[in-house]
Amino acid sequence: MKAYSRSHHVILTSHSNQAFKESTPVKWGAQLPSERGPVIATISTKENRNAIGSHSGSYTVYRALSIAAGTFPQDHIPDLTNTSPTVNVTPKIAWSDAEKIISLDPWGANVDEVFSKDLKQGINIQPSIAVTQAHLTLPEIYDAVDKGRLKPDGEILKENKDVFVTKVAIEPVWYLPGIAKRFGIEEGELRKILFQETGGMFPELVTRPDLKILLPPIGSTTAYIFGDINSLADDSKELTCRVHDECNGSDVFGSDICTCRPYLMHGIEEAVKTAQEGGVGLIVYFRKEGRALGEVTKLLVYNARKRQKGGDSAATYFERTECVAGIQDARFQEFMPDVLHWFGIKKIDHLVSMSNMKYNAIVKSGIKVLNRVSIPKNLVPDDAQVEIEAKKAAGYFTDDEALTDDELDNIKGRNLS
Repeated sequence: MKAYSRSHHVILTSHSNQAFKESTPVKWGAQLPSERGPVIATISTKENRNAIGSHSGSYTVYRALSIAAGTFPQDHIPDLTNTSPTVNVTPKIAWSDAEKIISLDPWGANVDEVFSKDLKQGINIQPSIAVTQAHLTLPEIYDAVDKGRLKPDGEILKENKDVFVTKVAIEPVWYLPGIAKRFGIEEGELRKILFQETGGMFPELVTRPDLKILLPPIGSTTAYIFGDINSLADDSKELTCRVHDECNGSDVFGSDICTCRPYLMHGIEEAVKTAQEGGVGLIVYFRKEGRALGEVTKLLVYNARKRQKGGDSAATYFERTECVAGIQDARFQEFMPDVLHWFGIKKIDHLVSMSNMKYNAIVKSGIKVLNRVSIPKNLVPDDAQVEIEAKKAAGYFTDDEALTDDELDNIKGRNLS
């Protein structure tokens, strides 16, 4: 292990060929991008790297495999011509708050503009946020039009029933001191556990304490905006928002054992209505499959629930998950509000979510929630009734009286809560 002296501190590293005096410093939370500095996680110019990991999140490994197979040029530098956002998100106060945003790079959508000087010097800086616009073709929206719940307006909802949206893709960029603070632990402890529990994937977590940025190999986040994207920061505009965690089986394939797709589509319908009435709608989609336990674990739990003595029941809904995974839910919702702060959101008029974890995280972050919207009873598939009953008994928010007090007490009495 060698020691490298730089900026009045010593860097201990077992990777001596990856510690360079040319590494660009990052001052997280600085008001101006020029003061903050770019996040450089590209491999082509190792001497400038100031982050652990690399771009593309979970797709990093696929890129590595392509390079190993000889089908991807290892030294490729992207040509960013005409890739800038189709509509700009103007800088918000939270962008320069080192505690409000710690899981994404606020300046990640405009690197070609705000870091043009660095790019001209040959530093390979890549965007971690992209903004584009498109149309959504959704059978549930078609059905809402056919049944008169929605009416085309020609702008948000087209005459052909497609929905016009702005889409924002966001790669995770973690500021480790901020992440540690939200967990309430020391940064060193966080880095050690991340290193250990990923099988030592990133040695720099424990050998390069000078590197404060991590681009983890996890799924990205996507936001869909209905209406003017900059109206999200306007308190005078009504805002309907759903924060949705990935459920591949339901969201994509329509599996009826849970309410994920129906609730997501309900959120979109409500977002469209709000935008048509002069407000703005927002859907934020997080890759946290199976409560961040993964789809294999989720399907194992499905089997365990169905095969247990007495069949599937609300009383053992969460218990079976804990038996298989060791925990009921691995999601840490405290990171979730970061994207809301990136948009400059200060209040949400209608939060389409039953999750107290999500609600509490949003409110704790300083965003007001005026109204919560639970899933309408008629949208719950027959096979998902167990899920809804279990969530109600466990204390999830609902404005529905599907269960009586006696029924709730009966379920809670079987150790569900």
